[in-house]
Amino acid sequence: MPRQIRIVLVETSHPGNIGAAARAMKTMCLERLLLVNPVEFPHSEASARASGATDILERAQVLASLDEALAGCALVAGTSARQRALGPAPLTPRDCVRQLMSVSPAQDVAVVFGRERTGLTNEETDRCHFLLQIPANPDYGSLNLAAAVQVVAYEFMLAKQGMHTPAGQAPAYATSDEMEGLYAHLEQAARDSGFLDPENPKHLMRRLRNLLNRARPEPSEVNILRGLLNALQVRRGNPRRKA
Repeated sequence: MPRQIRIVLVETSHPGNIGAAARAMKTMCLERLLLVNPVEFPHSEASARASGATDILERAQVLASLDEALAGCALVAGTSARQRALGPAPLTPRDCVRQLMSVSPAQDVAVVFGRERTGLTNEETDRCHFLLQIPANPDYGSLNLAAAVQVVAYEFMLAKQGMHTPAGQAPAYATSDEMEGLYAHLEQAARDSGFLDPENPKHLMRRLRNLLNRARPEPSEVNILRGLLNALQVRRGNPRRKA
């Protein structure tokens, strides 16, 4: 079981939704709430809707970027109400939570919820290993943010009750920030080699992200890839990338 399960809310418009999400988390024993650029927080409506879960709000972190919210995470799931043109097929909450719970107990995982009206951008879902989609009425699939958090939190509760994986068998994946370093290195190497045309990049980096997110490399494997990129760049006369 992961060390911490992060619930990340991106640019939430209504403070009441933040409070209701905190209440949904506490009923299912989740504690780590991260808020990326909320429109209004703290706010009295958030506290009122939390209804006894104000301790979750008091410990909530307010952050300026999704990068900060995901730093150190081994696996990340993004919620989406629709299929994206690129990226993984969406999973049900149950299947997605099973994947997230498979990591080493020394690592964190995150579920990212987007804006109430527009959800997550393509760039934000590119940061995710999985897309999580809650099955709903095809004629009325509008699910309140806090209700979506409650569904996912419930699946975490069920998964924790059924956990039987020995800690030694859980893999340790490269963290979100380690992967971002690899993607930046890959993009620079692709530019240096002429393989990536900055004027016409198409979807090269998004496809590489999807490929490596499916692979879920370990930290040592990321180091091997970056060492190879450095060696190829030096051979072509380009400077090594250190970070």
